[in-house]
Amino acid sequence: MVSKKPLSFLEGVNVETGVITDPELEAVGETVSGKVLVFPWCRGSTVGTYAIYGLASNGVAPSAMVCVEADIVSAVGCAMAGIPLVHRVERNPLTVIRSGDYVVVDADRGVVEVMSRRLGKRSRRL
Repeated sequence: MVSKKPLSFLEGVNVETGVITDPELEAVGETVSGKVLVFPWCRGSTVGTYAIYGLASNGVAPSAMVCVEADIVSAVGCAMAGIPLVHRVERNPLTVIRSGDYVVVDADRGVVEVMSRRLGKRSRRL
């Protein structure tokens, strides 16, 4: 799931359901649950960290996050929630990944691999 706009986990994602509620986002009405969430960075207060943790506590967190530039909210929230996070990859993930692509994230190695639905079995590494 890709959002080209920054996310506010406090105001833009329902912590109980994982559904994006921010009407400014392309994916409004969709759930982040079990998906690789790709976005530029978080916006809003540090309470968003607890919202990310809340998503995990409620079993509706993304399976991983890929940011253009991780910020303190996303970094600490993912660390607390046990969500793999990768940022500052070689290629801008917002220009390479599209919603619906299959994405594998190896946060330990800082590697993101993308298999596009449109390209079949072709795989790209970011």
